[in-house]
Order: sequence, then C-alpha cells, then structure tokens
Amino acid sequence: MTQDELKQKVAEAALNEVLPSLRADTILGIGTGSTANKFIDLLAPHARDFKGAVASSDASAERLKEHGIEVFDLNEVGEMEFYIDGADEANKQLELIKGGGAALTREKIVAECCKTFICIVDDTKVVEHLGAFPLPVEVIPMARSFVAREIVKLGGEPVWREGTVTDNGNHIIDVHGWKVEDAKALETQMNDWPGVVTNGLFALRPADLLLIGSQDGVKSLSVINTASDQGNYY
Repeated sequence: MTQDELKQKVAEAALNEVLPSLRADTILGIGTGSTANKFIDLLAPHARDFKGAVASSDASAERLKEHGIEVFDLNEVGEMEFYIDGADEANKQLELIKGGGAALTREKIVAECCKTFICIVDDTKVVEHLGAFPLPVEVIPMARSFVAREIVKLGGEPVWREGTVTDNGNHIIDVHGWKVEDAKALETQMNDWPGVVTNGLFALRPADLLLIGSQDGVKSLSVINTASDQGNYY
C-alpha cells in the first residue's frame, strides 16, 4: 500500500473506534492535516448521527462545514469524548511531535479538552526517539529572535518558517538537530520561555490511543498495552 492508502486505512480504524459512541449530543474534537482530512471525509456520511465538532484549525473547520458538519467554538462546549488527529512523529510512549501544519496551539488546547485522544499515523511516523522531524514552536512575532537564541543554548538549530502565520497571528520556529530524550521536561522548559505560545511536543498530554497504519494492517498502541509493547492489529 502507498502512504496515502495507509492513511486511509488508519482513518477508517479511527472511525470504527468512534462510531459506537456517537449520540445526538456528541461533539468531537477534530485535528488538522492530511490524515485528519481523511477522517473528516469518512465521518461525513454520519453527520446526522452526532451534534458537531470543534476544529483545531480554520482549514479543518471549513472542511467539516463543506460536509454539513456543524462546527462549534470550544468556548460553547464542555469536555468532549474524543479528539482525533494525526502527528508528525510518535514514539511507543504515545508522545508526539505535532505542528507541521502550524496548528499546534489549537491542537493542544482541543486535545486537553477531550477524554480520549486518538492519534492516527502511518508507520513512517513512528520513531524510537522524537526529534528527527523538526520541532515546531509557536512564538509571538517580537519574541522570535529571543526564543531562537534560547534554542541555540540547548543545542538546537532554529529555523524561522518564513511566510507562515498561524491562525493565531503568530510565527513558527522549527528546531532541527535535537534527539529528544525527555520529552516532558523539554516541553515544560520551552513553554516557560517568555514569548512562546506553545511547542509541538505532546508529552504532558500524550495520545491515549495510537493507531498505526502498516502493510500488515492497523496496529493499536494504548496506555494499557505500551508497558508490554504488545499492540493489537485490526
């Protein structure tokens, strides 16, 4: 299967996880990116089976609306059952790097407001150590140079994603050259810097269920089965 076909398969697996829980008052949290888009498209035929969704980006909101799925402001809803999104990297501890699509801040907020974070990836995204994919950091514009200097002090190579402005009106710095050994500690340290809105490490709030599309099927890793490193295949 091609990478695109693997994304389709893992999106189908996520839909199967969610469908039994859909009710008339259900509001889903929906992420951003190519794999999340496939999930949105698969969700479309079931638009009448649930109330609507909260989107982590303007792009996802528009795609949901095109399918007739009502989009809610997060301030209008309480805790949601599911958040479904992709990732740029994932490890077997269910820690992630996200933000390749520059939606990391809203993704992190929506994930925090959901009971179950289902992360959907193809197997090229699963790594032993996070960091091969450049770590995105969202910063307010005036802090860009300051934050870049702090990154250099930690041995990273900051690159301004020139021309990219987030949905929040901020800039993105991509950090190259890091092998992340302690994702939770690094996430906390970077978020303490003035001017950082958030960084793309999802370790303090990792995925609850990681669905991995592979040539052998879709493997699932969860908090329960990661201790023994025994995932399940669909």
